Amino acid sequence: MKKPLVLLVILVLCCCTTFAQLPANCSQAVVGIADSWDSSVVSLSLVEKQANGRWMRVLGPVQGRLGRSGLVWGLGLHANPRGATTKREGDGRSPAGIFRIGGLWTTHKTPVKHHRSIPEVRVGPRDLWVSDPSQPQLYNRHIRLNHPASTPWELKEQMRQTDYAHSIKLLICHNTQETPGRPVVGAGSSIFFHIWRHDGAAPTAGCTSMAESNLRSMIERLNPTRNPVYILLPRAEYTRLRSPWRLP
Repeated sequence: MKKPLVLLVILVLCCCTTFAQLPANCSQAVVGIADSWDSSVVSLSLVEKQANGRWMRVLGPVQGRLGRSGLVWGLGLHANPRGATTKREGDGRSPAGIFRIGGLWTTHKTPVKHHRSIPEVRVGPRDLWVSDPSQPQLYNRHIRLNHPASTPWELKEQMRQTDYAHSIKLLICHNTQETPGRPVVGAGSSIFFHIWRHDGAAPTAGCTSMAESNLRSMIERLNPTRNPVYILLPRAEYTRLRSPWRLP
């Protein structure tokens, strides 16, 4: 093999393992596997890395629901394939890849048990989550007004107050401030884990949903000191990327 070709192969391998793997200090992950890019059904498990370096499933697998149109590459900790189609606002797809897991947003009357380091926001009438691409400085961000939402725009962007499915929400950090260089306007917003609708009979608009009991169990187990992430991929992609991305 000629030297230039050898160097190219080494460079490609380095890129795969350096720029598209789990964070070195990650020892906890929610793993979501869908049958295909067009599937809105997902199998979810919570796994943890043991002292010997091996990953062990501690919760699941349980069934969840994804976007009504399936999955598409999102913006997170991973490197998307060159030229890949990526998440867009309103496409009805859940973002695929590796994402940090953020804070908790609740209106549920029953408290959610969670690690003290996970911030919780009790959502009220002043809380907005902006999905309007015409507001680039606010896009995909939480905004708390100094007054209850009242204008048509504020009411449109207002976080839901009385929707059971959204009474417990855990942020999936797709295209958020937690990811360097984000948010990208129009690349998808307001992606959460939340309670599913109609006992799982309905897909989401792009989030990941599951039964309330499973969501509560997952949140209770999550520990920010273990740098947890969400890995969501179609089965074939997970199999292909498991080794180079060092997936569980």
